[in-house]
Amino acid sequence: MSVINESHPQEFILLGFADQLWLELPLFIILLITYPMAIIGNIAIILVSKLDPRLHSPMYFFLTNLSFLDMCYTTSIVPQMLSNLGSSKKTISYVGCVVQLYIFSIMGSTECLLLAIMSFDRYVAICRPLHYTLVMNQRLCLLLASSVWLTGITYAVSEATVTLQLPLCGVNKLDHLLCEIPVLIKTACGEKKVNERTLSVLCIFLVALPLCLIVASYVSIGSAIFKMNSSEGRRKAFGTCSSHLLVVFLFYGPAISMYLLPPSSISREQPKFMALFYGVVTPTLNPFIYTLRNKDVKGALERLMRGTFSFK
Repeated sequence: MSVINESHPQEFILLGFADQLWLELPLFIILLITYPMAIIGNIAIILVSKLDPRLHSPMYFFLTNLSFLDMCYTTSIVPQMLSNLGSSKKTISYVGCVVQLYIFSIMGSTECLLLAIMSFDRYVAICRPLHYTLVMNQRLCLLLASSVWLTGITYAVSEATVTLQLPLCGVNKLDHLLCEIPVLIKTACGEKKVNERTLSVLCIFLVALPLCLIVASYVSIGSAIFKMNSSEGRRKAFGTCSSHLLVVFLFYGPAISMYLLPPSSISREQPKFMALFYGVVTPTLNPFIYTLRNKDVKGALERLMRGTFSFK
């Protein structure tokens, strides 16, 4: 291990897939393709949700928040990954590591809560359609979104700050692709059981409880859909819900395997692949999921494209 005589290193060495160097070129090419796709796709979702009056509803208000989260999420890690994969120097400055740690943690924790709020929105729309506009009014939507962001930021800032106080004892090598709270706790020396237990409790709050709310919402939604007399109504309800359910599966699947399963069941390489999945793959797929499976968004995109080209 590299040892230095400072309270914290000037830079960290991100080992990544040091034992599997053959992965670096394919991974570099994949990231080089998927990152622009993620940015363009999420910007398109935000634009159509804001510019098309037909999409001025709570569902697309929360979807805009999700797209903004995904852009920040992937931008906080992919440029650094590309830089490291494209050169022999696999380092990140201490300041860069701290910034990445805060942004990645804020976006991840906020998205956990936002997906639960989106399931509640779908529950009200399908199970209480006559009260939807009354319940999901603009004031409540702003309050819910603000609460989600505030809670996510509070958790991430507090947990990341406490993690950064742990002594590293001169170690500046991280066996990961990025700066993440679990890997910094694992790398730290000295007494860290309190940090590990705190992280476990907070993960239960941020992952398990929102997931329980999502499951409860969709149990009620499923019951309401099967009771519908109109096949068209069932199809439309299933179409809007299936997009959200797929996004939930893509995000929560890796998160559960990373934060809720016993550490003994997690291999050395698994955190790296999981970080790639929920930090790169999911933000790239989300816009396509909501576009390809949602006629309203597809129609809005077509109108936006037609309007752009006719203007030119």
